[in-house]
Amino acid sequence: MDYTTLKALKPSEYSDAANGFRAVSDMASAAKDRIDLQILVAMKSANEGEAATAADGQLQELAKNFHYTQVECGLISTALDGFAYDMEAAKRKLDAAVEDAHAKNFTVNSDGSVSYPPAGDKTDGKVPEGGTMTALIGDPAADAIGRQAARFNPNARYAQEYADRIADALKEATAADEKWAPKLRALKADDDLTVSDRDWVDVKQDTAGVLQGAEDYLHSIKEPPKHGTSKENAQWWKSLTDQQRADYVAVHPDSIGWMDGLPATVRDEANRTVLAETRGAAQVELDAWMAKEPARYQTIHQLNPNTGGEVDVPVTTPESEAAWQKWEAKREELQGRIDGMDAIQKRYDNFTGDEGTRPYLLGFDNKNIGHAVVSIGNPDTADNVVTYVPGTTANLSGVDGLISRAEALQGKAARTDFTHSTASILWLGYDAPQSLVPDATYNTSWADNARESLSNFLTGLETSHHGGHANSTLLGHSYGSLVAGETMRDHPDLPVDNAILVGSPGTGVNHAKDLNIPADHVWAATAQNDLVNMVPPQAGMLGPLNPNAYRRLFDDHSAMYGTDPTSDEYGGHTFKVGNGHLPGWHLEGMPAHSQYWEGDSLDNMAEIVTGGTP
Repeated sequence: MDYTTLKALKPSEYSDAANGFRAVSDMASAAKDRIDLQILVAMKSANEGEAATAADGQLQELAKNFHYTQVECGLISTALDGFAYDMEAAKRKLDAAVEDAHAKNFTVNSDGSVSYPPAGDKTDGKVPEGGTMTALIGDPAADAIGRQAARFNPNARYAQEYADRIADALKEATAADEKWAPKLRALKADDDLTVSDRDWVDVKQDTAGVLQGAEDYLHSIKEPPKHGTSKENAQWWKSLTDQQRADYVAVHPDSIGWMDGLPATVRDEANRTVLAETRGAAQVELDAWMAKEPARYQTIHQLNPNTGGEVDVPVTTPESEAAWQKWEAKREELQGRIDGMDAIQKRYDNFTGDEGTRPYLLGFDNKNIGHAVVSIGNPDTADNVVTYVPGTTANLSGVDGLISRAEALQGKAARTDFTHSTASILWLGYDAPQSLVPDATYNTSWADNARESLSNFLTGLETSHHGGHANSTLLGHSYGSLVAGETMRDHPDLPVDNAILVGSPGTGVNHAKDLNIPADHVWAATAQNDLVNMVPPQAGMLGPLNPNAYRRLFDDHSAMYGTDPTSDEYGGHTFKVGNGHLPGWHLEGMPAHSQYWEGDSLDNMAEIVTGGTP
């Protein structure tokens, strides 16, 4: 960048442009929300049939377009803020050097050189002549010449300093321009009206590019506390301007989405961006994987003994079958995760307008088993908040059923106490064990690794709650009850008022009072036919294993898991549940183990959640 260009440059114009793109981003966000939360809701209540279904689909696509516009314009705004910040730093250096030169009556030329007037002691009756200095940074020979000139005219030394400072500012501005030009060009969208999976992959790449370029600018914003508490996170967020918040969310949606203590609306917006980006990347990965399908069958020609003619017969070999099975397992995993993401998005697409059932995505990623924290209702404003921790085999692929449980409890709680609002949260914020044996049976590490995250989340709910505190219930199911129990055991000041433990193998304690809430606020239940209390299981029910092995699985784990929470020794309350159907193989899918969200069990849990007594 040359001197004339930088001298005329006004970084404020780029800041103004950033504000313009941010305004467009805000308008796109408002348009997206209007479609999702008002227009679609009104259409669903007033229309039905093929035409209504088609219109619904088109409006959902339009909402996705607005979401894409919101995110991309947010990135452009942050990029322009970053560019303006870099150019402002260079411009300040340039202006300071020019001002110092003018103060000495020097002339700064259009090429950045500095001319100085005659000055110094007379030689042969003449004052040493003036001259012009250009940048000589890093050139020893030129520096020597400059020093020589300064021996006769002291202005030469100052002129050289100013010229070098001007050149340094130009170098800095050129570097900023070269850094930002490709990043800003990369933010240009394609020219069609369809937001594809590839477009969302590009958004993720754009975010990385802007984040890298805006590093200096973002460092000028107060950074969030490292490993901060929910209160520290909330204080940091409140300390930022609206512009700083928008810029930080634009390049850090993943970290903002998991930041305990921030408002649910902020986390939801950030996580919905992460969801869209992750969904696009997953679909692109699946499409590429589908193209790699190995041949499972090979067609051979065989003689038909009845007709005497040849027929084509598909055959497989052990090698081809093994290769295909490996490919198919990966395909099922990828598709399952996509199905889970679609199940989360479905809650937004099917929203009916009832604020009590509005979904909030309070955490999301596709790491390990995949994680999702979904609230039905706003936990920042609800009178009652229940946090459900699922157990063995819970993962992103199966999140649809887990969210349905949270929805069922929210709906029943709303009908149980219609004078107070209830938010029902699915907290799949940890890596749950994926098998009964060996993962869950003799291994508490899954719970050990989850208790800090769950504690931080629950504390964050209280921090962000508008009233300071809601009636809070922690619901643990299956292995999730161990997670809940350990968390309450190890955090005496946890803002939890009630605990519900269903289908529990144990809670890590021997008595309800060890959960650090009054024992009469601890409620447990296990269906008669639930595998958890079948010691030994009925013959043939779980396969041809030795009944003594099953007895060991459920008897010998008491040292790690603690006393059965439904026993008299535990000291809490129990409540009525149905017997449940006899179970099958898959633990979370076992009818008796998963029927706590229906009938008497659901009624009684809703009573507890809303502050009543079953």
